[in-house]
Amino acid sequence: MKFFVFRLKHVIIAALALAAAFVIGFSVPRAVSVFNVNGREIPIYSVERDDNKIALTFDCAWGDEDVDAVLKTLDEYGCKATFFVTGEWASRCGASLKKIADAGHEIGNHSYNHADYTALSAKEITADLDKADAAIEKASGVKPRLARAPSGGYNNTVVKAIEDSGRQYIQWSVDGIDYGDAEAESIYNRCVKKTKAGDIILLHTGTKNTANILPKIIEALECDYNLVTVSELVYSSDYSVDNTGRQFVK
Repeated sequence: MKFFVFRLKHVIIAALALAAAFVIGFSVPRAVSVFNVNGREIPIYSVERDDNKIALTFDCAWGDEDVDAVLKTLDEYGCKATFFVTGEWASRCGASLKKIADAGHEIGNHSYNHADYTALSAKEITADLDKADAAIEKASGVKPRLARAPSGGYNNTVVKAIEDSGRQYIQWSVDGIDYGDAEAESIYNRCVKKTKAGDIILLHTGTKNTANILPKIIEALECDYNLVTVSELVYSSDYSVDNTGRQFVK
């Protein structure tokens, strides 16, 4: 009889623990979500929205000579953008990063020195992101919540390392290809003609023509879309991502 009571007591305790875990797991939303399709982790490329929101993003890893012009244009059109910054750029161009933060734009993590994350372990990736965060926060007073891998290069390890660290991994769906000798008209056409609601546009600072063509790009986009930061565009919890990287709210 004592043995039966002992076993019954443990069965009841185990059942109660399982029930509690079930309730907690379904009542507390995850801060982030990684979608796995056919064994591949997919980050966010774009968002399914019916309110015509899009996000303009800039990767900062090269120069900062055009930052003032970019910020002036964004201010003139009342737009907020998201700047994905490397820690090395933050250390080298701290004054420009402070201007970006003070202007109310969003700041994301773009690694410390643009290393190839696909060649690193999860531990190495997390350490690199933390190092970049420290440099960015020192220069701007802001600790990033979003992250984008260098050159957008990722594999399962990269995506999971970023998301498991509490950051949200953001790619892009429209590439301005504005670096090198890219002509202004070509940058404009790629950014304007291919954009649709929910898209995330990629541009860069420290380029030949981006700052010059930016006013025309924004003028054209504002006719149909509402430009917001990435955090205002994406969902932070209770979402799913399809095999193209399109994010949907559940």
